[in-house]
Amino acid sequence: MAEGSAAVPSTELLEWPKKDKRRFLHAVYRVGDLDRTIKFYTECFGMKLLRKRDIPEEKYSNAFLGFGPEESHFVVELTYNYGVTSYDIGTGFGHFAIATPDVYKMVDDIRAKGGNITREPGPVKGGSSVIAFVKDPDGYIFELIQRASTPEPLCQVMLRVGDLDRSVKFYEKALGMKLVKKVDRPEYKYSIAMMGYAEEHETTVLELTYNYGVTEYTKGNAYAQVAISTDDVYKSGEVVEHVIQELGGKVTRKPGPIPGINTKITSFLDPDGWKTVLVDNEDFLKELK
Repeated sequence: MAEGSAAVPSTELLEWPKKDKRRFLHAVYRVGDLDRTIKFYTECFGMKLLRKRDIPEEKYSNAFLGFGPEESHFVVELTYNYGVTSYDIGTGFGHFAIATPDVYKMVDDIRAKGGNITREPGPVKGGSSVIAFVKDPDGYIFELIQRASTPEPLCQVMLRVGDLDRSVKFYEKALGMKLVKKVDRPEYKYSIAMMGYAEEHETTVLELTYNYGVTEYTKGNAYAQVAISTDDVYKSGEVVEHVIQELGGKVTRKPGPIPGINTKITSFLDPDGWKTVLVDNEDFLKELK
């Protein structure tokens, strides 16, 4: 082997992400007033406050909210940094999405509580799905999607990317996701790819959006990352390193335990700079207890 050349990964290693037990755990983002956001999410969206923690020595607090227990549901992890009341969401982050049986009723309830409706309920352009858009107190957009029933109401994280095919390959190879839907809308000059571990109506998906001709976006300092579970952080991290060599990205934390908590994680950026954290399954469940 030539000096300095990378070792060729085994087929077994590259197939690992598809065999691994993975699911979306939580999305992490920053808010300017934790109690205000908790009130909005519980009263307007119907989320439950699952847990809350204050870390005064690090000068921040967290709140975890969702539609079911963290052991089985995707949740949001809100971070409040002491004294910071606002953040820049940037141009790259799109929205979160909530599935509900009746979008019209949910919008009426949110409006009655003073919520900001940015798109009235109605069918999508050129389709039959009923949606609406709501802005939370920090400026994050939530899409409301009408679905008769769903096991996971918190169902999407939408991020804008500069090369859709590259992103699809990255999430397939590095994270073992499936391309569950791809839509090209040339009349509106955008394409989307839904990436996840099951069909769109069954689980949470990443909605990757490519706007024709736009290759870069600003990240701001508000949205942080998504966390995904794995049975083997070390093996998963090894796969990620190989995929980054091929498609771009950056490892931001090598696999290993977090000091003081001992939960094993690894974290990395995709080719557009979006961050993912892989969390050990067993350690995560221990942490919840």
